[in-house]
Amino acid sequence: MEEKITISDSELEILEVLWSAGTALNANEIRAALNEHKSWERTTVLTLIQRLLKKGALVQEKREVYYYTPCIAREAYVNAETKNFINKFFHGSFRNLTAALVDSDALTQKDIEELRDYFNRRGKGDSQ
Repeated sequence: MEEKITISDSELEILEVLWSAGTALNANEIRAALNEHKSWERTTVLTLIQRLLKKGALVQEKREVYYYTPCIAREAYVNAETKNFINKFFHGSFRNLTAALVDSDALTQKDIEELRDYFNRRGKGDSQ
């Protein structure tokens, strides 16, 4: 993700459906997937798709109807948003983020132990 694209929560739901599908979907298929937990009208889904197209987050392919594919991999988007969050609130310091989590009691002792084990494995070259 070269340039910062701002994605609303509703637009993100469209992307999540497409990322989960792993294949291009048409608007009706996207709406059907969303209707498992949303009751958005067809026009709402189409509006969100149009916004994502304008932002360059989706591409469309004309078949019998238009099919949509994300231009952004989920992992790349999450990484970019995570970096943005850390830069915005913690001056780019992961250490400051971690300290804030520990100080706010957001992490349990088990969470801390799991993170320690994770970092110890990563430090030894094991990326599991």
